[in-house]
Amino acid sequence: MTTAAHVPHQEPDQSKVRKAALAGLIGTTLELYDFVIYGTAAALVFGQLFFPNESPAVAMIASFSTFAVGFLARPLGGIFFSHYGDRLGRKWVLVTTLLIMGGATLLIGLLPTYEQIGVWAPILLVLCRAGQGFGAGAEQSGGATLLTESARLGTRGKMASLIMVGAAAGTALGALVWMAAQALAPDDMMNWGWRLVFLSSIFVTIAAMIIRRKLDESPVFEEIKRTREEPPAPLREVAKFGKANVLRVTMMTFGVSAQSYTIQVFMATYLISVVGTDPKFIPQVLLIGALCGGVAAVAFGMLSDKIGRRRVVSIITGALVLFPAPAFMLLTTGSPVAIILVMVVGFMLACQGVVGVHMSYFPEIFGSRYRYAGVTLGREFASIIGGGVAPMICAGLLALFSNSWIPVAIYMSLVMLVSFIATRMTPETLNRDLTDPEDAQWNNKITAENAATSEVTAAQHAK
Repeated sequence: MTTAAHVPHQEPDQSKVRKAALAGLIGTTLELYDFVIYGTAAALVFGQLFFPNESPAVAMIASFSTFAVGFLARPLGGIFFSHYGDRLGRKWVLVTTLLIMGGATLLIGLLPTYEQIGVWAPILLVLCRAGQGFGAGAEQSGGATLLTESARLGTRGKMASLIMVGAAAGTALGALVWMAAQALAPDDMMNWGWRLVFLSSIFVTIAAMIIRRKLDESPVFEEIKRTREEPPAPLREVAKFGKANVLRVTMMTFGVSAQSYTIQVFMATYLISVVGTDPKFIPQVLLIGALCGGVAAVAFGMLSDKIGRRRVVSIITGALVLFPAPAFMLLTTGSPVAIILVMVVGFMLACQGVVGVHMSYFPEIFGSRYRYAGVTLGREFASIIGGGVAPMICAGLLALFSNSWIPVAIYMSLVMLVSFIATRMTPETLNRDLTDPEDAQWNNKITAENAATSEVTAAQHAK
């Protein structure tokens, strides 16, 4: 096996770091905007538009099944794009995935409904949803890798967490657009208002494309590219040498992804169909939760720069194991204050906070020769068994157990327990050398040295 020569760390150009941060943020804004408007549509209108002949419960499950298709397609996109991300660079992938995601979302807004073309309507919806997922398969992983590789020592957690500020912005924009659509007369919203929600993605896509075309490649990738002796084979190498860490990342993401999309997508349906909450209140709650979640992502990212990735992720996932039961108790009261409280805590911990730390933790786990592939494969395999099917599973449990929230809460706690255990079985990676071709290992001495280096670097910059 031929690997890149080990090269020393060089202090990155801060103007390039800022451009990388903006590019990563805007791309994730589009990704989450696409997914949030789709998830909200699945909860509010797709059952009537694309599955009108089914009972409300079956239509809800069918609608969430199309949501899951996007996650099934994500690993395929991840496998395809991660290969080129480690060969051609991070920028090429981030521009291409942007076009695919934005184009698929735009097409959904142009689709005929079941009433117009029958069974072909849900089939076309599934195909567009698959396109969304294929494009998103390497989006967050690419942004996280680029930012982690671009940031200076002692700031990787903070810089990479900005990806989740983009996620929060996408959720907030999606909520605002749905609030505007719900202000229309009900017939107008069902006839053409929902289409404008999806067509509006063209503005986010254009803005993101302008920014990303001016993006510089990560300095770590440029160093590795200059010193390697032969073209890399990232998928082959990660399959041979990185399987254990791909599994760790998959399990660390599994429960977080499931809880995140349960909170963002399923709970809207639960509040409307079981609690009796006004549907117009849902986007307002998502907006508040997203704004708080974006702040939490940066705060937890900064905390992880000081006390370590593993410790912060362990604290958050441990709290989320206990979160579901009291959350549903509060939701069932129907109190607007209680609903806002639950959603804000859910966004701050599961949707944005812990994922904000993952954005630097996961790239640091893998060595330089297949970092993009390792992060992408681990996260996107988790999307199949985690976030993609979570709303559908929760809807099925709700129907099976006569609208009882208890089985849903048990499911949410169990999947998060998997992520907590996986985190405890993963080494600390704080400030490890990203040009090192080897994966992170259990080595307390190295971890202590990295922490000391971080303190020295921070003190130098303070002077």
